[in-house]
Amino acid sequence: MPASDVTKADTATEHQGRRRARVALVCGDGLPVSGLLTIFRNIVDLVRAECGGIEFPITADLGYSWRPDKAVFYPSGAPGLGYPQWLEVTDATPVPDHPGLAEEWLGLRADIERAHELTPDERAAVTARIEELAAPYEEYFLSWLEKEQIDWMVGVNMTLSDATPVTLALHRAAAAYWSDGRPGGLILWDHDLFGSYSVHEGETRVYPQAPNVFTPVPVAPQRWVVPTQQLQDEGRSYPTELEPTLIPYVLPRRPQGPLRARHEEFLAQQGIEPDRPVVLVPVRVFRVKGVEVAVRLFAGLMRECERRGDPHPVLAVFGSLQEDPDYSREVLATVEAEGIGDAVRFLGGVPLTSNQDEAGTWRLDEVDLLHVAKATAGGVFYTPNRPDVESVGLGPALAAAACLPFAATVYNALDGVYGPGWRYVRIADTGDLDKAARQFADLLAAHRAADPALEADLEHNAAQARHVFPDEPCLRFVRGLGSALSPGSR
Repeated sequence: MPASDVTKADTATEHQGRRRARVALVCGDGLPVSGLLTIFRNIVDLVRAECGGIEFPITADLGYSWRPDKAVFYPSGAPGLGYPQWLEVTDATPVPDHPGLAEEWLGLRADIERAHELTPDERAAVTARIEELAAPYEEYFLSWLEKEQIDWMVGVNMTLSDATPVTLALHRAAAAYWSDGRPGGLILWDHDLFGSYSVHEGETRVYPQAPNVFTPVPVAPQRWVVPTQQLQDEGRSYPTELEPTLIPYVLPRRPQGPLRARHEEFLAQQGIEPDRPVVLVPVRVFRVKGVEVAVRLFAGLMRECERRGDPHPVLAVFGSLQEDPDYSREVLATVEAEGIGDAVRFLGGVPLTSNQDEAGTWRLDEVDLLHVAKATAGGVFYTPNRPDVESVGLGPALAAAACLPFAATVYNALDGVYGPGWRYVRIADTGDLDKAARQFADLLAAHRAADPALEADLEHNAAQARHVFPDEPCLRFVRGLGSALSPGSR
């Protein structure tokens, strides 16, 4: 069993005599796997190793029932989804699905974005529609909190307006449950906020530029966590006296040692010879993630490796082709046009913990995939196709944590969050990727040869990652949550 797979049994004897917190998770992404859930897994691993204090399993709602834009998972998840034993995921639908409900969720989101255009009567009508959906969710959340006796509920990306009725309900249920001095509370953990997350559908912006009359924002006594200074600054402009707390993301540990049996079986099942470098694209197959850019860059890399007589690499894209079918068709068309279908693998969504299905097929988690890339002298591509949608963009950090070479397009957070001094292939012009492909081929060759200069660059990046993404702020915050539950704090 992977080390990260926490069970009730293996935590029952840990930290005896200490108050273990009951934790719940509500994620607004509407997906069984996402970068934020993987970061949450990293936090679970870190907390368990360093300070304990959490009762397992953690109970969770991943947002399936209010995200019809994630159609394959709406409204209660898709069959066959696997979760780690430390996470119990509900398939609840507080508002039973019915004809027209999906359109109502999306219509509300659109109306909230254009709140500034609405007449007073139209605003009143939108408010009534929000209240109609909020009521059953408030009852649902309050019942959940009371039944599970939750100490801390973590709301992930709930401030955005994907489902304002649900956010409103969460705020109300939390206020009712944590009343009369009950210790604990609601933690809003936002990695995207309105102004910095400029996702569009066609020509229409999905979210308003800032909170408006319809959108609840974090308020005291809630706690509000963001991962970057830029998001903290944006949060400070919101209509609330609550100060966002800056806590950088927690990265996975560096993979160590040779490939294990599950890694070798995975490679065999994927038809990947062990001498072929595995290049990871750690993103969902979602339009702004720029998977088509990674495919074109990889095609150039393939041509360059062929010209040199180097081993042919394999491109492994984390995401599922089911999430955004229209965009997936464009990505697959790019793969076909480049003639590299035999060298590209879409992994269908990377699980929180490596697991085998009933047929024995392995799905590897992020840590194991980084291990495979490291052991095969591969690397990482991170290629957002627009500069203003990533609040962090963890691809470079994952590469650095695993001591892997990486290539990245220019995006705002890479300069604003990561800062200068990183050593990688910087792609300033996605219209001409041949130069970047040649540079990355050089890195793969140096990686295979364990070139000392490259090894020094990779260690330099790893040190940079530890500086930008330290563990201590997270540990300090979690220890504070534990202290707030002690008898003396009541």
